[in-house]
Amino acid sequence: MEHIFTGKWITNSIFSNMKPRNVFHKQLEKLPLDCSEHRNQHILFRKKFNITDSFQKSIIYITADDYYKLYINGAFVAQGPAPSYHFQYNYNEIDITSYLHTGENVIAVHTLYQGLINRVWQSGDLRHGMICDLTVDGNTVLASDEGFLVSNHSGYLETGVCGYETQFLEQYDSRAAEVGFERPDFDDFGWENASVSSYDDHTLAEQKSYMLEFEEISPILTKSDANRIFYDFGSNYVGYLSVRAKGKAGDKITVRCAQELNEDGSLRYQLRANCRYEETWILADGECTLEQFDYKAFRYAELEIPNGVTVASTVFSARHYPFALKTGMRSEYENDPDIKRIWDLCVHTQKYGVQEVIQDCMEREKGFYLGDGCYTALTNMVLTNDETMVRKLIDDAFATSFITDTLVTCMNCSFMQEIGEYPLILVLLVLWHYRITEDYGYLKLNYPKVTALLDAYRREYETDGLLRNLDKWCVVEWPSNFRHGYDVDIREGKVCEPAHVAINAYYIAAVKAANKIAAILETDAYRNEEELLDEFYRVFYDSEHDLFRDGENTDHISLVGNSFVYGFGLFRNETTRQNILAMLDEHGIDSLSFFCSFPILMGLVRDGDKKRIADALLNKGTWLRMLCEDATTTFEGWGKDTKWNTSLFHLTMSYAALFIADIKLKEIFE
Repeated sequence: MEHIFTGKWITNSIFSNMKPRNVFHKQLEKLPLDCSEHRNQHILFRKKFNITDSFQKSIIYITADDYYKLYINGAFVAQGPAPSYHFQYNYNEIDITSYLHTGENVIAVHTLYQGLINRVWQSGDLRHGMICDLTVDGNTVLASDEGFLVSNHSGYLETGVCGYETQFLEQYDSRAAEVGFERPDFDDFGWENASVSSYDDHTLAEQKSYMLEFEEISPILTKSDANRIFYDFGSNYVGYLSVRAKGKAGDKITVRCAQELNEDGSLRYQLRANCRYEETWILADGECTLEQFDYKAFRYAELEIPNGVTVASTVFSARHYPFALKTGMRSEYENDPDIKRIWDLCVHTQKYGVQEVIQDCMEREKGFYLGDGCYTALTNMVLTNDETMVRKLIDDAFATSFITDTLVTCMNCSFMQEIGEYPLILVLLVLWHYRITEDYGYLKLNYPKVTALLDAYRREYETDGLLRNLDKWCVVEWPSNFRHGYDVDIREGKVCEPAHVAINAYYIAAVKAANKIAAILETDAYRNEEELLDEFYRVFYDSEHDLFRDGENTDHISLVGNSFVYGFGLFRNETTRQNILAMLDEHGIDSLSFFCSFPILMGLVRDGDKKRIADALLNKGTWLRMLCEDATTTFEGWGKDTKWNTSLFHLTMSYAALFIADIKLKEIFE
């Protein structure tokens, strides 16, 4: 049952009178927005309240835009919400019984309005604030209102932006007057009363996914050299460097983090993924704690300290979505040490990489991407028997229809991008989810959304049975150096006029999936898929080579284009299948990347081709290459140098675990 809030949406006096602004548009219809003001705002709330009698249970209902960290009586409780749109904005329900006591209590909330147009949150829209209700044994004893005190935190100075406008680099100042604001004895004299937002337009909805878990990781190696202290935490994780140090006011510690080391053993804090992890911490007198707000993905850390400063402790506070491995390896793989290494790599990536959403990379974008995110979410569900991440992806993807009825690429954010294949993969995920869960009700709920999506593609792009004139980017394979010379102009930021084999293979696969859903629901087929396939053959099929051309205006034949034909089972004769497999054997799966490798593996599962599946997994140029390059989490590509800005903590390639797991995979992909 949804909670009906008593509390009001509160903010400070500056944001209270700001009207929300639109950040949504079609990708090719530019909407310039000035984000130079009101950005990187760390806004704090506090209030004391009394509980007069003993109690059994206390619940807080809370959310903030863009994000919050909650403290009760000085103790950190939780943070959230998971990214969402303002018209279905997530709130969290948290049991805080263990944090409260009879008598006086203090609630403290650290909120962030980031103010950037990026893939992380729906920000840059001038919406900020916090709302909460706190109940004790079912009775509301505290609700957000003007009685809360509010102040900006002056201890967070931006020192640059990293990634794709993804996050601010922080200079944290322990001398700031607001440090320790969460403590019950903190002196909040001079703070203003909160203001109620005059233009709040949030519609709140209970977050259906779980909240983050936290884990303290101690370094496996610590080395001191002159004024530097080096830490190796043994693996890539996501989270925060937590340090306690003692010095005098004004002492500056340089904090560097990295995913790998340079050849000379120094930290490569200029990450391959376009992030420079170098920040500053200014000490106060006495012992201080580094309290960085935003998270990073790293394995190594280094503190450069001035004379006289001592460091008491350093740990990695890792954050991740709840993860419990419920599915093991297939029996034929259990005694293969290399397969076991690949399995462990992928499981570790899934455990520590999945955050409040299924992200692509952990550092450069932090985006909730459709498309390859479908493969990541499916893998997560198979490994954990937990469907929440798949359902969040499906629900949030369909929710983007308010921007365009053909959906967008990255969800719950203010960055507008459209990739043609991604919504079509979503249709497949809807079917896969049902085949695993047999949740008939959820399938029935989503079928009208599936048909509405395909109707939109048909209306906007289909002529004579093929998709043409796409104002969406078609990625086909990524990075582009793995496209095998795919001979169609699919550059981002322009209309792709000709029909080409990749996008139309995805389209027919989605129509086939819709027909299979219709059959499960015992309703009429969505449409005649064979008519689409006839036109697909007429335009792309090369009878001389018994293979498929890349596009309608070229004779070029590529393994990339034929990968989708094979993976989605669009060939009509055995010789075509054998010809595609011969191309695969000639070039190797390591000549492809993650968008072609998945359908290839899917087709091999359908064919029961265990040898080629094992060969693909054990190819020295794929997952074993990552391991040879010291991977502890899967890369964005087979190797560190296969892309100009490679993320070394990228979730997609963890889908190898799906093809190793002890499940009836053929029944999912049939």
